Amino acid sequence: MAEISEKYNTKCPGVKRLMREALELAEATEEYCARPLEDNLFEWHFTVQGPKGTDFEGGIYHGRILLPKEYPMHPPHIILLTPNGRFEVNKKICLSISGHHPETWQPSWSIRTALLALIAFMPTPAEGTIGSLDYTPAERKSLAKKSVNWSCPHCGEIKTLLSSTAAKPITEEEKTVLNQIAFKGEDEQTPKPQPQPEEAPQEAEPQVLESSEPITGFLDQLTEILVALLVGAICIFVYRRWNAYYAATEAEL
Repeated sequence: MAEISEKYNTKCPGVKRLMREALELAEATEEYCARPLEDNLFEWHFTVQGPKGTDFEGGIYHGRILLPKEYPMHPPHIILLTPNGRFEVNKKICLSISGHHPETWQPSWSIRTALLALIAFMPTPAEGTIGSLDYTPAERKSLAKKSVNWSCPHCGEIKTLLSSTAAKPITEEEKTVLNQIAFKGEDEQTPKPQPQPEEAPQEAEPQVLESSEPITGFLDQLTEILVALLVGAICIFVYRRWNAYYAATEAEL
């Protein structure tokens, strides 16, 4: 930490936050551990124990956390390095607490929150999300056994990184946060039903219109004929009246 404090501006909010989290996570636990690289405060390596009662029980999984310069305002990227059958290795995984979903990230969340969320997500269905795998239970159990012998070029054998110290109990606030993260994750993974196209108008309506068209046309023609007859009758009447008036006038003369 001394080298890091000399390299970075400790007045920067992101640096101050990461240095504080590094102190809080300095002591490894039986569930997880995480620490920054010696020469890079914005890249951390972590190790987590596979959740008990799942296909990952007994496994030890190692990975990287890449933090943006804007942390904690922007979320980190999480990368698994140990083959596990749930997440692709060397690829940024898609979680509601990772860099794939900045819209759901909250600055109050921390690296510890990300580790707890990762452990909670491991047994969930992959559902085709980015960086996810859907190996069989047998394959995952086999990888869990092999994982204890995995070694990191930076950190060494990962089985030596965890300790027998119990992790700090999860607070009620953290439980609420983890439930929210899990809920969002399930929403993202569950395929949303596609909106159904509106039903076409029932056939009865065009049938009525089609059957009424000939009637309407016939009535229009009949009306035109009646109007023409009426106009003709008026003309004849006026013509006869005019002839009678003309004849009477001539007789008087």
